[in-house]
Amino acid sequence: MEGAIELPAARLSCRYARRMSTGGAKRPFWMHQLVEYILGGGLVAIGTQSLTPIVPSALGATLLVYAACTKSPVAAFRLLSRRVHRFVDPLLIALLVFGAVQPWIDVDAASQVAIGGVAFVYLVVWIQSSYAERVPRSERAAARTATTATTAPGDRGAGSSAPDRSTEMGRSMGRLVGRGVAAARSAATRRQSGNGG
Repeated sequence: MEGAIELPAARLSCRYARRMSTGGAKRPFWMHQLVEYILGGGLVAIGTQSLTPIVPSALGATLLVYAACTKSPVAAFRLLSRRVHRFVDPLLIALLVFGAVQPWIDVDAASQVAIGGVAFVYLVVWIQSSYAERVPRSERAAARTATTATTAPGDRGAGSSAPDRSTEMGRSMGRLVGRGVAAARSAATRRQSGNGG
C-alpha cells in the first residue's frame, strides 16, 4: 500500500528534477529584474527606518541602479547586457553579505538580518532566472518560416520544444485584449451608425 502512495511522489520529484536540469523551471528575466527593484527598494526603506542607515541605503540604491541599467522591458537605461548581468549578480550577492558583516561602518542587528535575508532571496532568484536575450521578432519569423519549410507535415511538432508557460500566457492575454479592443471598436461603430441613421 505504501509503495502505491510513494510512486506518484517519486514520479513528481523525477519530473521536477528533469525540469530543473533542462532549464524548464527558469523564470523570465523581467521577473528577475522586478525582484531586484523590490529588494533594492526594500533595503532603501529599511535604511530610512534604521538607526544606522548608511549601509542598507547604499546597498539598496546600488541594487536599484544596477537593475535599471540592464537591457529588458522594465529597464530604465539599458546599458548592460544580460550576459554581463548574469556574472555581476554573484558579486552583488557577495557585496550584500560583506556589507552586513563588515567591521568599519556600524550596522544594527535588525538591518544585518534584513540584508542577509535579501542576499538569500537574491541568490535563489539568481539560480532560477533565465538570462537568455530576447530574439528580435524579424529573426523569430525568419527562423519559423525556415523550420516550417524544412519540416515535413507529418513530423511537425515532434522535435519542437514546448513553449515557455509565461510566454504562452502573455500571448494568450495579448490575444484576449486584442479581441476585447476589436469588440469595443465594432460596438462603437455600430452605435455611431445607429445614431447617424
